[in-house]
Amino acid sequence: MRKHFWWISCVSLVGFIIIIGWTPVKTNKNNASFKTAPTAKELFAQYVNTVYQTARLQETGLDVEVFQKALTGYFNIKSANKLPQNSSIITVVDLAKSSCQKRMWIIDLLSKQLLLNTWVAHGQGSGDDMATTFSDINDSHQSSLGFYLADDVYMGKHGRSLRLDGLDEGFNGSARARGIVVHAADYVGEGAIAEMGRLGRSFGCPAVSPHVVDQVINTIKGKTVFFINGNDANYTSKYLSEDIFSSFSAPDSTSVLASN
Repeated sequence: MRKHFWWISCVSLVGFIIIIGWTPVKTNKNNASFKTAPTAKELFAQYVNTVYQTARLQETGLDVEVFQKALTGYFNIKSANKLPQNSSIITVVDLAKSSCQKRMWIIDLLSKQLLLNTWVAHGQGSGDDMATTFSDINDSHQSSLGFYLADDVYMGKHGRSLRLDGLDEGFNGSARARGIVVHAADYVGEGAIAEMGRLGRSFGCPAVSPHVVDQVINTIKGKTVFFINGNDANYTSKYLSEDIFSSFSAPDSTSVLASN
């Protein structure tokens, strides 16, 4: 009788140990899942890559690092309530590239589509084919780097044009006073490149071809983000702050790209 009781006790003990032994495995899986959840910064990087790949921006020559800077600025500007709620268009101009390249990109972040990739001129004071120097000083005839808002349309000496408001004080804050606008210029396009080996140059404005000026203006007018990148180690902007990553969540059509 005692032997029978001892045998039953041993079987029960072994069964209990097996049950206990399996319990931590489930807990460990939950812990592993928790540890691998992406951070807000990783979510932002994933979002940048998704738009970059979907819009096929690499094929058109836009560097992903420049695109990430532009999007960082976009979400910071959005968070500062400087954009209309439904503003999903961003323009990127990369003056680190030759004027012979199509170095302006207009992108719809909501649909993840490239709307236009075209040529754009820089200021004659900034260099010939390559823009190497930048200024916010009046009559410098140089381009100014940084973030702008593409604002209102008017008729000027270059025809239908679009005013730009600089957001980076010390780098482009004098844009409106300097008359820095998007306008048409005959010296922008394949013909100019064939004739001079580069585009013509403006007095500091991001001038575009007459063939696309209306498309550009109609697409980006009404306060959209306009970012000009260039090779200048001195350029800084509060809109490049990575603090925005801490509250980032991937936008969708219902949030209309709101980040706060």
